[in-house]
Amino acid sequence: MQLKNPILGLCQQSTFMLSAAKVDQCPDDEGFEVAFAGRSNAGKSSALNTLTHASLARTSKTPGRTQLLNFFKLDDDRRLVDLPGYGYAKVPIPLKLHWQRHLEAYLGGRESLKGLILMMDIRHPMTDFDVLMLDWAVASGMPMHILLTKADKLTYGAAKNVLLKVQSDIRKGWGDAISIQLFSAPKRLGLEDAYTVLAGWMELADKGAEPAE
Repeated sequence: MQLKNPILGLCQQSTFMLSAAKVDQCPDDEGFEVAFAGRSNAGKSSALNTLTHASLARTSKTPGRTQLLNFFKLDDDRRLVDLPGYGYAKVPIPLKLHWQRHLEAYLGGRESLKGLILMMDIRHPMTDFDVLMLDWAVASGMPMHILLTKADKLTYGAAKNVLLKVQSDIRKGWGDAISIQLFSAPKRLGLEDAYTVLAGWMELADKGAEPAE
């Protein structure tokens, strides 16, 4: 009998909670949060929408549309957080600095943050932003899992080669603690692996999987 990951039902019933421009506007710092980060246009919103089976995160062809910390409720104790995208965003420098200041405050001081999902476009992995996030995760002891997004843009063999190369680079530079996988929102590739990571961080993995219908 096929078993269903315990977090699947929670993701399917997820709802928008609130948007925060500053850390003091965030929900109470309790329970379990997993944050999604990525350079602008790395496919972050598409990945979130695919994992939740909903259009929770706004997607746009204009990179950098996510300008706030957006919280999505899974249940009373668990949340997903869509972090501001960085890179190509055509916004004034003061606003970029505002995002950076509050993002750093959120990442550095949020007790309920249990892990960080980092999105990398498989065609342009390991950008300066990605390296900064890897450095921060290792230095702070924050669990990190990488989705190599848009894997459908390459042949499977080419995508696998990129995965192995990035995996090797991360092991050499940051050790074995960071996990990584291929992901494609349109093809729904890599969903089960991502759900397994989320369930573990949110302490659902030990509750026993439910039979799939």
